[in-house]
Amino acid sequence: MITPKQQQIFTQSSQSGFTIIESLMAVVVVSILMAAIAPAIALSVATRVQAKRVEQASQAARAYVDGVKAGTIIAPTHTVTLSEVNATTKVFTSARSTFAAIAAPTSTGSFTCTSPTTSPVTTTNYYCTENTTTSSLYCINGDETAGCSSNSVRDLIIQSFRTTNDKNYLLGVRVYRAEGFKTSDVFTAGGQQATFTGGLGKLKAPLLQMTTEITVTQPGYQDYCDRLGGCT
Repeated sequence: MITPKQQQIFTQSSQSGFTIIESLMAVVVVSILMAAIAPAIALSVATRVQAKRVEQASQAARAYVDGVKAGTIIAPTHTVTLSEVNATTKVFTSARSTFAAIAAPTSTGSFTCTSPTTSPVTTTNYYCTENTTTSSLYCINGDETAGCSSNSVRDLIIQSFRTTNDKNYLLGVRVYRAEGFKTSDVFTAGGQQATFTGGLGKLKAPLLQMTTEITVTQPGYQDYCDRLGGCT
C-alpha cells in the first residue's frame, strides 16, 4: 500500500528584509535630518572654540597686567599724552575715549617673536616690537613651539600702551590672535569679539581689550590734583 506524502506548506516570514525602496527612503529621511541639525552642530562647535579663545585672552591679559604691576614685565614704551586737566581752571575733562581709540597694530603678512626667558626683565627686548608712537607687542606663547608665530592657531599677541605719567598711569591692553598677522589686512582697534560666533571668528579684531590703572608709587595729594583736577 502506498502512503501519500504530505505536501509542505510554506508561509511568508514576518521578518523579511527591507525592500530597496524602503532603504532609499530611510537614507533620504536621515539625510534630511542631518542637513537640518548640521548648522546647529557647527554653531555649537564654533561658539565653544571662540569662548575658549576669549577665556585664554582674558587670562593672558590678566597675567600681563599682573606682571607689569609686579615689575616682572617692564611697562611698554608706547605712550599717549592725555591732557585731562586744564592748566588754568583745573577742570577735569575725560579723554578716556581718545586713549581707547589708539591705533591698532599693523601687519606685513608675517610675524615671529621670541618669548622672554628671564625674569625680571630690564630691557625692551622683552617685547616683540617696541615703539614709543606706534605699538608695543608682547608674545603669549600658547603651544609647544617657542615664541609666537603667525602660523600658530594658539599663540596670542598683546598690544599695550600707556599714558606718559611715570608714577601712576593708565595701561591699555588689546589681545589679538597671532595668526591674524599672517595677512597684511588692517587690524581693528575696537569691536571686541563676542564669545558667540557662527564661524572662525574675526582674525583682525581683538579678542579682548581693557584699560587699568597702574600705581608705581603711593600717590600723594598733589598727584591726585594733577590727575583729577579740582585743586586750587
